[in-house]
Amino acid sequence: MRKWITVMIGICCMQIGKVAAQQNIQFTQYIFNSLSINPAYAGYKEEWFVQLGLRAQWVGIEGAPQTATASIDGILDPLDRKMGLGVQITTDKIGAQAATSATLNYAYRLQLDGDDTQRLSFGLGIGAAQYSIKGQMLTTAQPGDEAIPVGNQSNIVPDLRLGVFYNSDYWYVGLSALDLFSGPNTRRNQSFALNIIRSRHAYMMGGALINVSPEIRIRPSILIKEDFRGPTSADFNTMFIINDKVWIGGSIRTGFNLWKKNLEGLNLSKENSISGIVQFFVNDRFRVGYSYDHVTSMLGSGQNGSHEITMGLAFGKVPRSFICPRVF
Repeated sequence: MRKWITVMIGICCMQIGKVAAQQNIQFTQYIFNSLSINPAYAGYKEEWFVQLGLRAQWVGIEGAPQTATASIDGILDPLDRKMGLGVQITTDKIGAQAATSATLNYAYRLQLDGDDTQRLSFGLGIGAAQYSIKGQMLTTAQPGDEAIPVGNQSNIVPDLRLGVFYNSDYWYVGLSALDLFSGPNTRRNQSFALNIIRSRHAYMMGGALINVSPEIRIRPSILIKEDFRGPTSADFNTMFIINDKVWIGGSIRTGFNLWKKNLEGLNLSKENSISGIVQFFVNDRFRVGYSYDHVTSMLGSGQNGSHEITMGLAFGKVPRSFICPRVF
């Protein structure tokens, strides 16, 4: 989805006052920690959890996206486990454009049955993102183009996120909306006209746990992403969990038309990528994950794929022992 960001940067440079929207950062390993796409997920693991992630996209292309993220979330009230809190900081760079965001997420969790095997969470995320662009890195066919900024430009845009998340011991579903303050009617200063801010996004995710044997479990899941501008994107994932220590699986990312949109002249491909994913539990509290994305669109011939590394550490006292926080 994000390969069109570079094109939109060029379009912005030709039109003073034109503000385009970029895609949200996409992580292949969102399945290990969904806080980045749903604030209602905060505290879901019912223990404090720190995750670091590094993503190098389209390796081999100059100015390709590079992303780093760090998050921490957990339960505020260990006895009732009704309130979750999470903080996420993300920095992203593509060509002359860069963005750094910080979000505080709060979730209130309702117990739906006496055995506490079902929870319904409502989440709210509040934060801000700083967008910047380096004019000296941009060139045009005609020197002296007034649309090119002199030096660096930056601005700060507030961020609002809403989400709802339901889970049982064996399946889950979530809905969320991100960057709600980044609509097309947001007022901006003319001096910041060349900054590309993220568009509003809606997400639907769902998954299940299938116990094949005491040693093997299967965890299928799906993530649907909608930015209301381009084709709807979907990730289809399947992970095999071996002895609760090794996760091996893959993902297919593609696009489809959820409803009719005005995409005339863009000729956007629905093909995107296929991914291989592995996660290993070094011990009960520390995990390491790696994924590789192979691009299947026309961009595939000019780059060497995308690499993503994550590390997760759980700490604090676990209030009770059950499968869901570890698997979902």
